[in-house]
Amino acid sequence: MRYAYFPGCSLSASAQDYDMSLKWVCRFLGIELQEVRDWVCCGASSAHATSHLLSVAIPAISLSHAEQSGFDQLTAPCLACLSRMKTANQQMGADQALKQKINDLLEDEYQGTVQVLHPLEVILKDVGLDSLGKGVQKRLSGLKVACYYGCVLTRPPKVCQFDNTEYPMSMDNILRSVGMETLDWAYKTECCGVSMTLTRADMVVHLAHKILRAAKEVGADVIAVCCPLCHANLDMRQNQIADRYGERFDIPVLYFTQFLGIVYGAYSRELGFHRLMVSPERALENYGIL
Repeated sequence: MRYAYFPGCSLSASAQDYDMSLKWVCRFLGIELQEVRDWVCCGASSAHATSHLLSVAIPAISLSHAEQSGFDQLTAPCLACLSRMKTANQQMGADQALKQKINDLLEDEYQGTVQVLHPLEVILKDVGLDSLGKGVQKRLSGLKVACYYGCVLTRPPKVCQFDNTEYPMSMDNILRSVGMETLDWAYKTECCGVSMTLTRADMVVHLAHKILRAAKEVGADVIAVCCPLCHANLDMRQNQIADRYGERFDIPVLYFTQFLGIVYGAYSRELGFHRLMVSPERALENYGIL
């Protein structure tokens, strides 16, 4: 189980806790990650808005580096990176003229042999639900978790080809397999507005408020996420939401890898808990973790 690892800009900076916890969990599960050499920013929405050719060529640079290093599988934890790389694969595979244009720009030609997967897919494929529960050292029984997937992991379905588009269950099933309780709720794939962070911050606060309120209404103690951009919106904007709406949630937002690290016996600092804006201390105080 060996993968090229594309951390992207977020996991190298604002989401280092995701990077820390993912690497810890992968070591524990026997999944080897090797960072892509000389990787570059995926381009995210900025390149897409500027040039279609650029939006495909930029992720193709890192994919070509992974391919040249002998990898045929790559994992990208950030949903923006994941989307751009899967889209590049799909479009280059469907359009040979586009593929040639892009390869004319690249130092290393990309043949399109690298499969791009999210860590949720990697864990389900290479470890499996039946095996995940075997390494559990601490139980989080009674903790109610709302799994939030964001709007990009499963969309567009022809490109992503993962889980149910409207009601995914992969993260729920992974956390349930290690003894956790996840909730049925309607906002799993609602957009948090991250692409409008700079242009319409008011709309982002509005969307994040709706998601947090929905989680509270179903009785969630915590929210589990799988994307650094979604995490930033839901974790960092809770003070802004309180100022605007007069409603304070104080709901901790953790990466699913942080939950896995907890139950597998990692120390909270190894998982980057000190980087969270909303402290999980109150939610986890009865479990002897913090």
